[in-house]
Amino acid sequence: MFVIIGYVVALGSIFGGYAAAGGHLAALLQPLELVMIAGGAIGAFVAANSLHGIKHTLGALAGCFKGSKVSKAYYMDVLGLLFELLAKVRKEGLMSLEGDVEEPEKSAIFGKYPKIMADHHLVEFITDYLRMMVGGNLNAMEIETLMDNEIETHHHEEMHPSHAIAKLADATPAFGIVAAVMGVVHTMESLSLPPSELGLLIGHALVGTFLGILISYGFFAPLVAVLEAKAGEAGKVFQVVKVVLLASLNGFAPPTCVEFGRKVLFSTERPTFREMEDDIKARKGK
Repeated sequence: MFVIIGYVVALGSIFGGYAAAGGHLAALLQPLELVMIAGGAIGAFVAANSLHGIKHTLGALAGCFKGSKVSKAYYMDVLGLLFELLAKVRKEGLMSLEGDVEEPEKSAIFGKYPKIMADHHLVEFITDYLRMMVGGNLNAMEIETLMDNEIETHHHEEMHPSHAIAKLADATPAFGIVAAVMGVVHTMESLSLPPSELGLLIGHALVGTFLGILISYGFFAPLVAVLEAKAGEAGKVFQVVKVVLLASLNGFAPPTCVEFGRKVLFSTERPTFREMEDDIKARKGK
């Protein structure tokens, strides 16, 4: 929503200011210039990315215009799920989680959290490390190293869309210059025309430079920032799971483990100690 609002403000200010200064908006309507810039940018994007990268980037771009899925309630669900799993371990031992880990879709605990179940990467991350804990073959330090490597890999993958759009943002002004040069070439081969018509051709050529810069800094650059923020959000939940499970491996009680996870959250989504404590008490009572 804020992306659209920002676009409207930017376009309104730029075109409104131009019109207020006496400029003719019709002179900026140059579809062929736009075709050259957009076509060049799309072609470069396709050439630079694999099919998976293209799909990933397009899917991530669609998410820029939606609200964030992470919230205080979402993280409380994540911490609540981990608390219930660890509380079960405390009561019945690690082997009691074997069924939950192997078939989370059939687990009574996982079934309480449909939003988390919808994120198969997160479910896989939780179940994989719980499976290692059940196996008992790795110590806390080894698991922490493996977690760090996996989180780094996940973050690298999540950053691909922002990197791809950043390259587009860098390239679009150059494509604008290409469109402008093509316009100048057309003007130079039309020198037999009267000055008034030559002026129009030069103006059309300059629109190419304008559009390239506008698309780059007005449209692509803000999307890069949004994509980077979303990648950071996607990685934070894995850090929460990591901290909670490592705390459990080091022998802390489930409520303390959950508190470890709460402390690594961003302040905008972090529940207070009292909120988390009340939520845990409510889950114990169910």
